[in-house]
Amino acid sequence: MRLAITALLTATLVACATAPRPKPAAPGEPLPELRLSPAALGTSVSLTQRLEFAHEADPGGPRSLEALLEVDAEWMQLAGFAMGQRILTLRWNGTTLDEERDPRLPARFQSAPVLRDVQLVYWPADAVRAALPPGWTLEEGPGRRALSKNGREWVTVRYDGEPRWAGRTQLLNLSEHYRLTIDSRPADE
Repeated sequence: MRLAITALLTATLVACATAPRPKPAAPGEPLPELRLSPAALGTSVSLTQRLEFAHEADPGGPRSLEALLEVDAEWMQLAGFAMGQRILTLRWNGTTLDEERDPRLPARFQSAPVLRDVQLVYWPADAVRAALPPGWTLEEGPGRRALSKNGREWVTVRYDGEPRWAGRTQLLNLSEHYRLTIDSRPADE
């Protein structure tokens, strides 16, 4: 039984680890890191989430993970769970990104893209725009965001709920070749 749990956990984590190495948006130029402060969100949230991750290089199809996301003026904290066991905890205070990870989590899994995606999805558009390097733009419309460079969309986010952290959100990352579907609800529900 323990071997089966370890094998399933490892398969889930490998799929969630943006395998294989992401292709950059342009030669030598990865997607920008945002590194926004937790206070820049402008509110506090506590969410229970179900994350479904699909990478085009993963023949096993979409993988899912449970998560808890909490943001206040001081901290963003994200805990990921597979099969009821905590496999990852990220803490961001606006300066330092700390992580606690299960030893079975693949080494290629990187926390910085997770922070980037959370901030791209939830932080106000003006705060995201202010953090972008020259040449990058963020367009926003009803139920949609797009991160672009030189007129080409690299990340698209679609929202089914309002506020953004209620309901379903889909992030399509064309640079790193994955789709993330996030089903969120307030943690106290």
